[in-house]
Amino acid sequence: MEQTGAPGSVAVYDVAATGLPEFSYSPDPDGDADPGEVVWTWVPYEEDASRGKDRPVLVLARSGGRLVVAQMTSKDHDGDAAQEARHGRYWHDVGTGDWDRQGRPSEVRLDRLLLVSPDSVRREGATMARRTFDGVVAALRAHHA
Repeated sequence: MEQTGAPGSVAVYDVAATGLPEFSYSPDPDGDADPGEVVWTWVPYEEDASRGKDRPVLVLARSGGRLVVAQMTSKDHDGDAAQEARHGRYWHDVGTGDWDRQGRPSEVRLDRLLLVSPDSVRREGATMARRTFDGVVAALRAHHA
């Protein structure tokens, strides 16, 4: 569902200026968003940051009291990878998980990390398996090398 206005603090994490965050895997089903968990939050559109939608994101790290996250999608970008790359968008397959009630395979976006206020997280979706999380981290390091 599309929304206007950011209900919470969301900003782009500037990898070029600050480098990749220190990744950690520390899921804890305590109601708080932790690295290694898939949670739901409002994500602004690139072309108009005043608009966006609620979507799943993978929590990668903490930085200055905020969460560093990567947006997720169940749309398969393998078939349009060249087109996505022309627009600067790169995706990494993570397979299925409890974060998607329909059991659809998911992808994590590598080129656009976000900083999210923990207060803007709506709910926990699931814990991503350590091996899958480590694969995302490796893909992020390779993409931003």
